[in-house]
Amino acid sequence: MAKILIVEDEKDLATLIGNWLKREHHLVETVHDGVAALEQLRFSSFDVIILDWMLPKLSGIDVCRDYRGHGGDACVLMITARDGLDNKEMGFNAGVDDYITKPLELKELSMRINAHLRRASQTVHTTFDIRDIHIDIQNHKVFKAGKEVHLLPKEFRLLEFFVRHPDRIFSAEELISSVWESDSLAQNDTVRGHINRLRKKLDEPDKPSIVGTVHGVGYKFTLDENLN
Repeated sequence: MAKILIVEDEKDLATLIGNWLKREHHLVETVHDGVAALEQLRFSSFDVIILDWMLPKLSGIDVCRDYRGHGGDACVLMITARDGLDNKEMGFNAGVDDYITKPLELKELSMRINAHLRRASQTVHTTFDIRDIHIDIQNHKVFKAGKEVHLLPKEFRLLEFFVRHPDRIFSAEELISSVWESDSLAQNDTVRGHINRLRKKLDEPDKPSIVGTVHGVGYKFTLDENLN
C-alpha cells in the first residue's frame, strides 16, 4: 500500500487511474493543475507522484523540478503523449524517475509503481512476524495466534507504516501526513484512537504494547522478533 498523488488535468483519466489504484489498496489523492500539485506536496508526504507533463498553470516538469529542489524524494512517474528522446531526457534531468507515454496501460502503470516501491522500500519483505502476529502486506491480512484479525483500512495502513519504519519515533502530525488524506480532519485524538484500537486488537496483556508512546514526542513501533 502506498500514498499516491495523481496530477492529471484529464479528469476522466485521473478517475480511471485513481479507481484502479484504489482497488489495489493504495491511498489515492488527485489534483488537476500544477499549482495545486505543489500546494499538496508542500503540506503532505507521498510515496508516489503520477505527474502529467502538460498541466494548467504550471507544467509537470516545473512541478517536478520545484519538488526536487525542496528536497522531495518520492518516486515521480511522468505520463505524457510526448515520446521523443529529447523530452524524456528533459524529464529525467528534472528529477523524474520513470516515464510512461499515453495511451496508458493501467496494468503496466501498476507494475511500474510496484517495482519502484520495492526498490524504494527499506525492506523487500511483504510479510512480517512480530510475537504471535503475522502481517501479510500483499494480501492485506493480519493474523494473531493463527486467527485472522479484521482491521479497518486506516488501521491497516497505520500498522503497515509502522512496520516498515521500525524503531523510529513519529509525532501525531507526521502520522497524519503519511497515513491520512490531505483534506482529512484528522487530529491528534484521531491518531490516538486508531493506535488504541490497534493495541486492543493486537497487544498481549502480559507484554508491552507493540506501539509504544514516547511521552511528549510521539509513537514508536518496535520489532522484537526477526522478520520473515
